[in-house]
Amino acid sequence: MASVAATPARTPNGPGPGEASASFPTVASVPGPQEPEEEGEEEPAEIHLCVLWNSGYLGIAYYDTSDSTIHFMPDAPDHESLKLLQRVLDEIDPRSVVTSAKQDENMTRFLGKLASQEHREPKRPEIIFLPSVDFGLEISKQRLLSGNYSFIPDSMTTTEKILFLSSIIPFDCLLMVRALGGLLKFLGRRRIGVELEEYNVSVPILGFKKFVLTNLVSIDQDTYSVLQIFKSESHPSVYKVASGLKEGLSLFGILNRCRCKWGEKLLRLWFTRPTQDLGELNSRLDVIQFFLLPQNLDMAQMLHRLLGHIKNVPLILKRMKLSHTKVSDWQVLYKTVYSALGLRDACRSLPQSIQLFQDIAQEFSDDLHHIASLIGKVVDFEGSLAENRFTVLPNIDPEIDEKKRRLMGLPSFLTEVARKELENLDSRIPSCSVIYIPLIGFLLSIPRLPSMVETSDFEIEGLDFMFLSEEKLHYRSARTKELDALLGDLHCDIRDQETLLMHQLQCQVLARAAVLTRVLDLASRLDVLLALASAARDYGYSRPRYSPQLLGVRIQNGRHPLMELCARTFVPNSAECGRDIGRVKVITGPNSSGKSIYLKQIYRSLLRLASPSPQPTPPGAVPVSSLIQQVAKAVNNATERSLVLVDEFGKGTNTVDGLALLAAVIRHWLALGPTCPHVFVATNFLSLVHLQLLPQGPLVQYLTMETCEDGDDLVFFYQVCEGVARASHASHTATQAGLPEKLIARGKQVSDLIRSGKPIKPVQELLKEKQMENCQTLVDKFLKLDLEDPSLDLDIFMSQEVLPAATTIL
Repeated sequence: MASVAATPARTPNGPGPGEASASFPTVASVPGPQEPEEEGEEEPAEIHLCVLWNSGYLGIAYYDTSDSTIHFMPDAPDHESLKLLQRVLDEIDPRSVVTSAKQDENMTRFLGKLASQEHREPKRPEIIFLPSVDFGLEISKQRLLSGNYSFIPDSMTTTEKILFLSSIIPFDCLLMVRALGGLLKFLGRRRIGVELEEYNVSVPILGFKKFVLTNLVSIDQDTYSVLQIFKSESHPSVYKVASGLKEGLSLFGILNRCRCKWGEKLLRLWFTRPTQDLGELNSRLDVIQFFLLPQNLDMAQMLHRLLGHIKNVPLILKRMKLSHTKVSDWQVLYKTVYSALGLRDACRSLPQSIQLFQDIAQEFSDDLHHIASLIGKVVDFEGSLAENRFTVLPNIDPEIDEKKRRLMGLPSFLTEVARKELENLDSRIPSCSVIYIPLIGFLLSIPRLPSMVETSDFEIEGLDFMFLSEEKLHYRSARTKELDALLGDLHCDIRDQETLLMHQLQCQVLARAAVLTRVLDLASRLDVLLALASAARDYGYSRPRYSPQLLGVRIQNGRHPLMELCARTFVPNSAECGRDIGRVKVITGPNSSGKSIYLKQIYRSLLRLASPSPQPTPPGAVPVSSLIQQVAKAVNNATERSLVLVDEFGKGTNTVDGLALLAAVIRHWLALGPTCPHVFVATNFLSLVHLQLLPQGPLVQYLTMETCEDGDDLVFFYQVCEGVARASHASHTATQAGLPEKLIARGKQVSDLIRSGKPIKPVQELLKEKQMENCQTLVDKFLKLDLEDPSLDLDIFMSQEVLPAATTIL
């Protein structure tokens, strides 16, 4: 188990809810070339963070290589312990942390602890100190304003560029501006992503985005593991055992039905950053509820098919920025843009009261149609695949068309030239040919004669010898020189002109990179909500209702999403925590009666709503393990709006110590009165109740798992009800586990002796059986003695064999 606490996090602005009704449009199939089998391997993403802390305020900026975007956080107040910075580090997990060499004691101490965290290996961030002069305010502004950004048109004047950047970046946040300047300095010095490029190639920056920590429920990795929110397993394929992992049986695994990779990333992000923003949660649930309607099933399936063509646009834009575009990139981009247009047309026919449909209908602008039209009219996909390079269609550039026509007609033309050349050659030369070699030009090729032995024999009057290859001599003649001057290097000229056209096309696409980035954001959001709607339809999930007045959560007939897939029958249970009555619930019951499943069921129901997927959530949830550090985290961080789940705390320690610790922790929370968090405690310590270790009052409520004794059998109903378990029924659980009856009977006897305070004595029957075995062993040793053996020493035999055995018999 693990601990988590409610903290703020970055959350998009939540659109308001709306009503859903729809008609079904007919969307044509996506035009375009056949999609390539592979999109290309994605480079591993890295995040480089720059941070400054001064006078109680924090300035943060980081660069994400996955989308070549710089994220910045406006100046925010932070405590001297830098808790806010720790939250940011936990959330983005940077590869490196850049800061000024001139720091105060608090930041120096914090970075020292960060660098010494052995458990973060191999992901421990690299701490980089730059001179404080690199973080100067004015020089940082100059770096920002003088940067080369592909999303800013070249036609903008300096004043217009300043105004444009000022509309994105709050230059009044001085610490953040200095952090941005230091980050740009670091990127330029390390040349992140362009290490092998020419020095004049700058680090690609495709945009600036605001990063705000708000409304986040923070959850640590132990919680995700224990509750099986995520579960990685080795891939079953022998080809991927060393490098590949797959998702096992987990909540993320059963809900992940996303069609595009970015949708899957967003779903994982929603699970790792559950939000408390009710507006955002309701806007997501509006979309899910719309697609759950039976009449909208066909529309959902059509949209899902279109989303399967949305690919990794940021990677393509990054390659365009670096002029590393592949043929497959143009195909993928073409398919993505046309699929986005299909999504736009479909969403325009859906209710615009739902914010996501309205955003897609409005923000998927005509720029997409312009991009698709340009690519479709310019790129020759078949020719590009055949030549493995960028080629253009006919009628785009008359000069290119003319040169291609000449290149296509060269074979017959060169045959005629070769015939005329042969008439002027020595009669001993039986044949010749005129060939064209890119980068070299036109050459006269003559077979090597037997008399041509030495290099001097290759000289022919009127011809310039070039080289010998495959028993053919290659020369330049007056006619081939004339062809070079007349036709030029056709192949290279064509490639150069097509490359120029490709560059112009890339500039057109990069100038509209903002709409492509927005396409990816909205399409991935739609993909996630369609996946959640599909899972909700199959598993029978229902929509939760949020109420700002209810400080807590009420679950009616909640289910464990994973257990119900594995068990033949599953008994749903309700849960409620709120107001000032029963804020601490102590759950007792036999082993295997369902206490732990009940706690996990509550937590998973809450998490699916903060992510969301239908069911309700509190502001914060804190599952706690038996580790005292996790309990300390819950005690220190839990508030009256937090939910704390405690399962078998103290089980691994001495019984008295564990019971005392558990009672002390619960009494601490009860002493808080109205500010006590909502606590669910599952325990087998029945003495907690029998010895009245907890104070009586309305804050405490006792629950138990309902059971029934049928003779010697114990029947589990797996139903939560009010009350306290009378006994742990450990013997029944041991019987179900298959322990021998003798051991179970002995356990009951020892348990009764402990309860009555009587001494525990060894079992006489077991002692007699052991004595008989030892006697038989000693007799066997005597019978094996050879008294006629001269080497036999009876004194040694008696001292080493008989006397030690006698102590176990008597």
